[in-house]
Amino acid sequence: MRVLAGILLSAMACFALAAFVYRIPAVHERLSWRLTVLRAEIQYTLNPPEEAVFRPTQVAALPTPTSSPTASPSPSPTAGPTATSQPTFTPAPSPTPLPAAVRLVGVKHEYQKFNNCGPANLSMALSFWGWQGDQRDTAAYLKPLQADKNVMPYEMVNFVQENTTLRLLVRVGGDLDMVRRLVAAGFPPILEMGYEPPKKDWMGHFELVTGYDDERRRLIVQDTYIMPDLPLPYDQVERYWQHFNYTYLILYPPEKEAQVLALLGPMADEETNIRHALALAEREIQQSQGRKLYFAWFNRGTNMVRLQDFYGAAQSYDQAFAVYSTLDLDERPWRNLWYQTGPYFAYFYTGRYYDVINLATNILNNMDEPIHEESLYWRAMAKEALGDREGAIADLRASLQVHPGFGPSLAQLERMGVEP
Repeated sequence: MRVLAGILLSAMACFALAAFVYRIPAVHERLSWRLTVLRAEIQYTLNPPEEAVFRPTQVAALPTPTSSPTASPSPSPTAGPTATSQPTFTPAPSPTPLPAAVRLVGVKHEYQKFNNCGPANLSMALSFWGWQGDQRDTAAYLKPLQADKNVMPYEMVNFVQENTTLRLLVRVGGDLDMVRRLVAAGFPPILEMGYEPPKKDWMGHFELVTGYDDERRRLIVQDTYIMPDLPLPYDQVERYWQHFNYTYLILYPPEKEAQVLALLGPMADEETNIRHALALAEREIQQSQGRKLYFAWFNRGTNMVRLQDFYGAAQSYDQAFAVYSTLDLDERPWRNLWYQTGPYFAYFYTGRYYDVINLATNILNNMDEPIHEESLYWRAMAKEALGDREGAIADLRASLQVHPGFGPSLAQLERMGVEP
């Protein structure tokens, strides 16, 4: 018995020591994400998220609701006429031919910490313009909780507006010519892309572009996951960039705004830009199959949301989810709704509240832990629209646990007269 008691006491002492050491900040930073990844891998093995398929069950109601709450966790969609097919706009050509190769210097490369791709890319882009912070500073604003799954471009815009003297512009429907012209002019853009690292499932990723080489047909990016000065072949960029509607972000000082707008040409106008991206998505729908077709339909919906054609957007997302269900399991980008929330807008503003709830619940249930403030927010909105006030309040408060200070949720609770 004494031997057994000694063993138990020794085990308890080791456990207490390990717990103490784990709380040391430097140790916790190194180990916590590994434990999180291990837990996720175990859960995803037991419950493969790629097997879960969201199937819309409602038909959009017309007209779109006007009496329901309208606050949203991203900037209001751009006002404009109903989305229809438009001719593709071509940016104005450069007055002089572009160099065959360009390499910008001045970016302070950072390897991302856990779930920190967005904050790391933004801090690197800011460093090019002399900003002195790093990803810890951007992350404190963009994702206070380390386990937060994603940072949206609009959140990056908010950070730049509130914390720097620079400006950040977001555009969609980009192409390699636009990227090359921006880099050649001294404006390294951030691209939002899909990403498939070895032996890992599809995920979203940002890439800061600091160069290109036409002869070798590749961009040079400051990749936060692999290495600085990573070469990305043009065809790989085009394939994975499509997954995020060819979104690109341009950071610049206010005194250079005229130069940036001139480089953008017709794409400087936001509605023209969105209609250009819509036309591109519609063209890709006619030319694509498999996963590329899924993203083409999804992009069509996203652009229609931005044009406030919520009925057309809902139909587009319905088609995207139908294509998704036909994909092979290893082709399904099951994390996509962590990063792109357009279906919530489309289904909510066409009165499809049960589809909003079911989609949000599907996403949350298929995470290793239900940490997604946007899904909690939209589920709350739909619950309130259906008369479940208490359920809405619970989800709004849960979203604030995931993302403390999340503005849209705070605004809804204030409107409802409820303490966060």
